[in-house]
Formats: sequence, C-alpha cells, structure tokens
Amino acid sequence: MQGRLGGMTTDQIILFSLFGGVFVFLLWGRWRYDLVAFAALMLGVVLGVVETKNAFAGFGHSATLVVALVLVVSAGLVRSGAVFLITRTLVDSSRRLGAHIALMGAVGGILSAFMNNVAALALLMPVDIQTARKAGRAPGLSLMPLSFATILGGMVTLIGTPPNIIIASIRQDNLGEPFKMFDFAPVGAVTALVGLAFVALIGWRFIPQKTGEHQSGDPMDDYAEYIAELVVPDGSKLIGKRLRELNEDAEKADVAILGLIQDNKRRYGSGQNRVLAAGNTLVLEASPDSLDEFRAALSLQFADDKREKIVRAESDGLTVIEVVVTDQSRISGKTAQAIGLTWRQQAVLMGISRQGKPIKDHMRKTVVQTGDILLLLVAPDNANDVTEWLGCLPLADRGLVVTDDKKVWLAIGLFGAAVAAASVGLIYLPVALGIVVVAFALTKIIPIAELYDHISWPVVVLLGSMIPLGQALEASGGTELIAGSLVSLTQGMPAWAILIILMVVTMSLSDVLNNTATAIVAAPIGIQMAQSLGVNPDPFLMAVAVAASCAFLTPIGHKNNTLILGPGGYSFGDYWRMGLPLEIIVVAVSIPAILFFWPL
Repeated sequence: MQGRLGGMTTDQIILFSLFGGVFVFLLWGRWRYDLVAFAALMLGVVLGVVETKNAFAGFGHSATLVVALVLVVSAGLVRSGAVFLITRTLVDSSRRLGAHIALMGAVGGILSAFMNNVAALALLMPVDIQTARKAGRAPGLSLMPLSFATILGGMVTLIGTPPNIIIASIRQDNLGEPFKMFDFAPVGAVTALVGLAFVALIGWRFIPQKTGEHQSGDPMDDYAEYIAELVVPDGSKLIGKRLRELNEDAEKADVAILGLIQDNKRRYGSGQNRVLAAGNTLVLEASPDSLDEFRAALSLQFADDKREKIVRAESDGLTVIEVVVTDQSRISGKTAQAIGLTWRQQAVLMGISRQGKPIKDHMRKTVVQTGDILLLLVAPDNANDVTEWLGCLPLADRGLVVTDDKKVWLAIGLFGAAVAAASVGLIYLPVALGIVVVAFALTKIIPIAELYDHISWPVVVLLGSMIPLGQALEASGGTELIAGSLVSLTQGMPAWAILIILMVVTMSLSDVLNNTATAIVAAPIGIQMAQSLGVNPDPFLMAVAVAASCAFLTPIGHKNNTLILGPGGYSFGDYWRMGLPLEIIVVAVSIPAILFFWPL
C-alpha cells in the first residue's frame, strides 16, 4: 500500500494505528502481552504492512536471542553456586528494601559501566531474586530498580551499552573521529548518580504492589521447614572448628543448627561446643533452598553421600522433589533404610517435615509417619517413578534444584570470559552467550533436559512480535517522518530547547523501538539539527546517547526491562509509574550537564 492521506502513506497510518492499539491493549491489561503483540503482528501481515517473509524475523533477532540466552545463563549461575557466593559476600536479606536497592543498584551500575549492561543484569538478577525469597518479599519490588540501575550505569562508558558504540561510529563517519572510551563519562556519570539516587530513595515506592506480594507467594511456606542432616566430609575446612562457629553461616542461609551426631549419639545443647571431625553429622532445620545454600557454602555432603554420588553419576544432574506420605504409602510406618529406598530406587532421603514433632533418630532410621512431607534427592527422569513406587502424593513443583558447588568457578570463569571477549569486541554478545549455554550443558552445570525450562516464552513472543513491527515502521519511512517533523518544529528555538525536544522524542522512540535502532535513526537527526544551527554537533550526539539508553516506560524498549518482565511478575503498564518520573529527571539533569561538559 502506497496511498497517501494528510502527508502520510497508508502503510504509515496503519503502522502508527497498530502501535497505538498495542499500547492501549497492553495498558488495559485484559489480555496477556504476548497475545496482544502477536495478534498485532499477524494483523500487520494480513494488512500488508509487514512482509510475509519478515513476519517471524523477530524470533531470530539478536535482541530476542540475548533475552532467552541470558535467562539460561542466569539459571546456570544459580545451579553452580555462583549466585550463593555473591549473595553470601554482598547481600544481607535483613537489610531494609531501600538500602538493598541502593547497594544492588550501585553494584549493577558500576558493573554495567565496564561490561554490557545486559550481562551485568544477568549476573545480578538471580542474586536479587534469591535475596527477595530469603527476605520474604516479592522480587518485583527490587528487580525493576535493578534493571533501571544497570541501564543507567551503561551510559558511563563506550562499551556499557550498544547505543554508545553506534553513536561513536556515526560520529566517526560524519565528523572523522569517534568518541573515546570515557568521553561519555562526565554526562553519563552525573545522570546515572542522580538517577540511581532517585531509584533507591523514592522510585521503588511507585512500583505497584499486587495482593499478596508482600511475601514470596509460595503456598508451601507454612510447610517449608525440614529436619535434615548434612555430613562433614574428609578434608573439610570445618574439621577442628567448634559447632558454634558455624552459626554465622547458618544465619546467612536461614538455617537452624539443632545439634550434632558424633559417635552415633545425638548431642543438642552441649553439642555447640563440640569440635567437628570428619564424618560428623549436622542436624538442621531449614527450607530446601536454605539447606542447599548452606550445604554449598560449607561444602558439606548429603547424609547418604555414597548413594548421592551414584545417582549423580548415572543421571544428567540431580533434582529435589517433595512428596506427602499417606496411610497407603509403602514407606508409612517404616524407615527409608527398611524399604531400601536408596538401593531400590536410587533416591536419597534429604529431610522430613513433621509439623511440631521432634525427630530423634538418624534420618535413614526414622520411622516415617502418615502426613510427613519427605524431601527426596532423585535423578530428574526418575522423579515420577520414585513417587509412584512410594505411593506418595507429589507436591506442586517449586523448581527446587541441587547446587553443584564443585563447578562454581567453572561457571564464573566461562561467563566472565564470554563477557570480557564481547566487551572488547572479540566476539558478538549473543554468540558469546550461546557458547556459554553450550558449555554449561556439556559440563552439566545445567542438565540438558532443563535448558528450555528457564526461558520465559511469553517474553520471547512479545519481543519476536514487536521487532518486525518496529522494522516495518522504519522501512515505511515512519521514523523519517518523525525526524522531519522534529526539524520543522524546532526551527527558531534556542539550542537548549531543541536539545530537550530531541531527547524527549528519542526517548519516546526508544520505548517503542529497540534502543539500537533508535540510536541509528536519531543520531543523524541530531547532527542535522546542529548543522542547521551552526553549532557543535557533539552535544546533540550526547543527548541522543543518553535518551536512546533511557527507555524506562515499557518492557520492550530495552532488553534489561524485557528480562525482568516474567521473573518480576510485572504487567506492561507497571513500568511507566517509576519510569516516567525517572525519564523526566534524566532530561532535567543531563541537559545542563551536556551544555557544561560539551559546550555548543
């Protein structure tokens, strides 16, 4: 369609209408965002504004692939224990939410200045989720501030965010010399610091709290505590320490140390002063996640370590299941040892939840009662068989995993090497992340069977649907139309007013288009506006660099905002509540900074 109406082509009218309709329906929230976006894409194809051959190109776009790959990499960092390592050294779940956001935001901002801001969020997002779970609050209260902080931090250096690299390249093509590594720092650092202060002190309060979000939302919370046993292995760093010296680590992991088994005797009160030796068994009360964190932190073994090693060797990783014992269960009234749970089913009894009742025997010698909840370590493909053989009722899958702490430095090394290579331009970021995913699978940091479970498919559909629409808008001349209107609108205005309008329009485009595409479109417009005024184009390029990165109103403008959409439990309309005042602050702070550091 190439007809014209009021200066716009028919294609442009249709595309602007489609984008308007998408935003109306997404803000309405009646239908899920992926369905709305995919329906708009299909309508665009039917109406002829999106070519059939390009209809599904968004699903192979680098932005979509990065989001999917980052979610898998983040899961691998959790499974390897890298996240626990960071959480133990950096985060305190008892810290007030504002202080936690300030700390995580500062770390995220600094990291994203020297590595790709998507990679920085990939590293910190699972840390933030784990901290929220331990603190008993919804991850959505802190994930959006973390995402915004990593976006802000990325503005400080050339390599922090793709728009900066693109604008440096455009400057070289048009002016003969690119921006250097830290040319963005004066304006970017001032803007980032003020933005981070707003996010940490005020902004997070604008995030809507849905009903029940003050807690983790896990219906099993009331039944989450298990009595469990972990063993001090040979060569452990704990040998020779007193039991009470473990209390600090236990508190960090939300684990209660009930006592110690030495020489086949359970020792409670007096056990706190006992010196630990190889083979000693710690008696603990903890949730499955806390138990796994404590075990990984101190390199403890499962109580049935030999069987655990056999299960691990004969399967692709380990998983944890929870089952309820009924009066018809094979194990009811018997012990795990008596029914041969380990040698018959290659399953390890990790813990027993028995509300309000003490457990006095070794775990494997404890008589299981009707109503007990058992925590079992099994091979991933054997979970259903074990549950059926026991005759127990399976509880809803809570995504419990077993951390393989022996691979923590391997996982960190693979991730760090990939990010470093991508940051210095040796390899394309999506390819680097893809290599990490392959390596994680081959080294069994993530079981192959679980690879696709960690991808948020509605988010992939959202991005895959919106990218072709954005490309169609650009191909139809829609963005050029906006640029021409902008130049006409600003004729005769002072330079500072033109900079403000340029930033506002660029931000608006970035909230709809990919921020990389926005930088490509807006940077030449900025140079053209500067030349028409007869002034230095650098302030205009800096304005575009800041504005193209600062897409805070929607989850589709920046990959980081898309990454947190699923894990944070956000709706499309949640972003603008904190994002709009933040964008206003960014404009108000960066314009004076640009005029000061980059005079006209």
